Amino acid sequence: MRTPNNERLTPDIAEAPKARTSSEPDRSCSNGKSPERRCILTGKNGSRDSLLRLAISPAGDVLPDPAAKAPGRGAWIGVTRAELETALAKGHLRGALARAFKGAPLTIPEDLPQMIETALMRSFKDRLGLEMRAGKLALGSDRIAEQARMGRVALLLHAADSGEDGRKKLDQAWRVGQDLEGSGERGLVLPLDRAALSVALGRDNVVHLGVMGHGADDAAPERVGKALARLLHYLGVAKPGDCDGVPPLAGPVDDELNA
Repeated sequence: MRTPNNERLTPDIAEAPKARTSSEPDRSCSNGKSPERRCILTGKNGSRDSLLRLAISPAGDVLPDPAAKAPGRGAWIGVTRAELETALAKGHLRGALARAFKGAPLTIPEDLPQMIETALMRSFKDRLGLEMRAGKLALGSDRIAEQARMGRVALLLHAADSGEDGRKKLDQAWRVGQDLEGSGERGLVLPLDRAALSVALGRDNVVHLGVMGHGADDAAPERVGKALARLLHYLGVAKPGDCDGVPPLAGPVDDELNA
């Protein structure tokens, strides 16, 4: 990635402008260390963990940078795929990027919305793989149920093609371990089927998984939750109450874009 012509390397576009007042919601992460960025389409602030960074390649292509590690300045978005497609079709995205990158020559790929979805999906699957190698995931219905009843499963996830009966049994075990009996709380059905989960984790027939987290210093559920919440938000399925155990997003996105 490169810096636009005649621009020095500086912090990303739209740093948090000022400290919030007591009447404003706290949009930082729970550890208080994640800086805020502003969505170039809605004008809303959110933590880096809840927004997606866009950067430009040496050829001037606008590309997703989900890890936010590409050099140079970046522009941030916090909208759903449907909202992005609308902004792209109406020219709002091009205008916002032109302002953000101060007129640098840019090429917006026609398939940018799909590229972003693919990048966010890969980021989430990579996170699962890292947690798997770190021993933070429980697989197999029997082991998940055992760990869940002991209160060791902080985040319960199901494949998109998992059976309702299997989900209900594990949901019940998870509620017991979390002291949530009678609440109706349940694990989250992922936008990935068992084949995709199996490939991501290098295991056969992964239908359910539990993210282990029962200690104050165990951040695995938060790490997985942030990657998942960002993906679900972009897909337009992250609504209040949908993601049991998933950290909330920075805030709702307006129904209409403000660009």
